[in-house]
Amino acid sequence: MRRWIKRTLFGAIGAGVLFGGLYACSHHRDRHAWQHGGDTESAARFQTRAVDWVGRELKLDDTQKAALATLAEQLRQQREQLRGPGTDPRAQVTALFAGPRFDREQAKALVDTKTQAVASASPALIEAIGSFYDGLRPEQQARVRELMNRRGHHGWRG
Repeated sequence: MRRWIKRTLFGAIGAGVLFGGLYACSHHRDRHAWQHGGDTESAARFQTRAVDWVGRELKLDDTQKAALATLAEQLRQQREQLRGPGTDPRAQVTALFAGPRFDREQAKALVDTKTQAVASASPALIEAIGSFYDGLRPEQQARVRELMNRRGHHGWRG
């Protein structure tokens, strides 16, 4: 091949990889904002997209979509309770190691707080999960089980 063709071809491929990577990274923040303490707007967008995706994947009717939205809201509330009001979990754990000795009392208090948050929110979350799952048709329940089994190997995207 001629030299200018090789350079053009490699340049185009390189630019495609570069722009593809930038595009993928630009959406990474929105997709995972709910995990890493993003703003509430990003978390709400993620929740809406997740509910829409599950609704399409399971072919939910309006009643089932309402139960799914309730479940998503319960999950969000439990996550907020676990996280704590306006606190940075990483900073809380880092503070345990700040001094010359590990702060066992603060660690126990942190674990107790998180455990209590899970215990207090669990009944409502369990009820929301049960209401959603029990409201599904048998073929939809089978699809949920299939997606759950597949998740460990390929993620939700398959």
